Amino acid sequence: MTKTIRTSIHGRRLGLSGDGSLVIRDGSISPDTGTATAVAGAATLNKVAGKITSEALTTAAGATYVLTVTNSEVEATDLVFASADYGTSTAGTLAVADIRPDNGEIVIVVQNIHAANAVNGTIVISFFVVKV
Repeated sequence: MTKTIRTSIHGRRLGLSGDGSLVIRDGSISPDTGTATAVAGAATLNKVAGKITSEALTTAAGATYVLTVTNSEVEATDLVFASADYGTSTAGTLAVADIRPDNGEIVIVVQNIHAANAVNGTIVISFFVVKV
């Protein structure tokens, strides 16, 4: 396994291994990940990390898209982090506005913060769960 290790501006050594795992000085973090495709704002992905591709969207400027993820790995007390990126969409400006974990479910709200352009295709929402 090839490792690319760098030293951060804070003196911490970290990087990525050849399989995409996060490598830290004394080991690595490699969560159980998966992918899913949403239908009508809902998807099922029973993993602690993953990527979900939305259905084709036409989310207007200022409007939101709500994704409900059924996930047996999630509890209400967990921390969930998410990001949104373009899939086939080439317009709009994506921002994760809210993340609400619950027992067996995550609700992720993505807002199109562009002043005028609507989202015009799919988006990809990535997430990971931290157990606390």
